[in-house]
Amino acid sequence: MGLKKDKNTKLYYSISEVAQIFQVNESTLRFWEKEFDTIQPRKTGKGTRFYKQEDIDAIRVIYYLVKERGMTLAGARQRLKDNKDTTIRQADIVNRLQQIKQELISLKEAFDLIDSQ
Repeated sequence: MGLKKDKNTKLYYSISEVAQIFQVNESTLRFWEKEFDTIQPRKTGKGTRFYKQEDIDAIRVIYYLVKERGMTLAGARQRLKDNKDTTIRQADIVNRLQQIKQELISLKEAFDLIDSQ
């Protein structure tokens, strides 16, 4: 559940892409957008949403608080209000550790494949 920042990173992501990244429904993203002013996707005249990296970073923090820590939306909002910087750092650390875990699992699977040959 993360985007690696590199030279190929897109400027905008559709709501379906963002929903897939976090494995949530598009309706969840629209709801969070109403509940948290840090999520402000660009909207076309027809209402199509396009998310910038900053929006995805905000969603990642909210996802961490609500889905991983089990907080209510009100609790997450209060946590961000009271201690935003620490909360963002914690979410970033957890996200990075999850990425490292996935990389280690991939390495183990590659070694297991080599060993079985």
